[in-house]
Amino acid sequence: MRAVVLDAPGPPEALQVRDLPIPTPEVGEVLIKVEAFGLNRSELHTRLGLAEGVTFPRVLGIEATGTVVDCPGGELAPGQQVAAMMGGMGRTFDGGYAEYTCVPVAQTVPFTSNLDWATLGAVPEMLQTSYGSLTVGLNAQAGQSILIRGGTSSVGLATAVLAERIGMTVLSTTRNPERFDVLRRVGVDHPLIDDGDVATQVRELLPEGVDAALELVGTPTLPDTLHATKVHGVVCFTGMLSNQWTVPGFYPIDYLPRGVRLTAYGGDAGDLPVDVLQDFLDAVAAGDAHVPIHRTYRMDEISQAHADMEAGRATGKLVVLP
Repeated sequence: MRAVVLDAPGPPEALQVRDLPIPTPEVGEVLIKVEAFGLNRSELHTRLGLAEGVTFPRVLGIEATGTVVDCPGGELAPGQQVAAMMGGMGRTFDGGYAEYTCVPVAQTVPFTSNLDWATLGAVPEMLQTSYGSLTVGLNAQAGQSILIRGGTSSVGLATAVLAERIGMTVLSTTRNPERFDVLRRVGVDHPLIDDGDVATQVRELLPEGVDAALELVGTPTLPDTLHATKVHGVVCFTGMLSNQWTVPGFYPIDYLPRGVRLTAYGGDAGDLPVDVLQDFLDAVAAGDAHVPIHRTYRMDEISQAHADMEAGRATGKLVVLP
């Protein structure tokens, strides 16, 4: 099989397409023919040497979508469509950047859909992160307001879709006003320019602040996001588009606005119920939900895909079709 291998951290060109043996699954594992895989910032962090616990050489990819080839324990039938994600994929064992991948059965979510593979490949990790952030991280409810910081990222766009579907008022940021139409198409009520002082813009619309906020940019914008949130509101730290992970000299009483709650979300396949994935795919097929895809690539274009991700050129998900 062909796979993308990283021998050591480096630039996009460090990702090399090679021929490797097709892995053999053991009981408790499943061999999947990969039809599509999405790109994630996590894989950028791994390529740059920022991720912990990674051994090299490594086939990257924390997610993949495809069909079951073999499942020795019988948990999944051959031909079953599945999404695989997380659980060490692409870090402690080889991941989804390949024509075949072997993962623990527990890291898969089965589904049935006639959508094209590019669309299906964009969904798993994006939906899991968005859904988990809204449910586990924010306990989001209909009628609440939400600020999405980093709104034109794939997770930001997916969160807007989900938040609109449950009846929230959605505010979302971008640094580029030309992307306002993209935000409106996925259900954003109030697109905002991220000029570093989003809190002032939010409070012009909602004087008390938002009920919930999703931080996808990272620690540089977190203080402003906190100040955009009302007393007893919740901020969920989920993403690090800035690649800045920590707050130097963190002093909670000085850093956190009075009464604003800060939490975080980092999830797994178990946080994406089978019915949630299926319902979302059915909604997309019916035209009731949208999957934000920026571009698709072939495996030989993986270096370009990573360069585009690193440069922030994407508005939506980047997907590779092996």
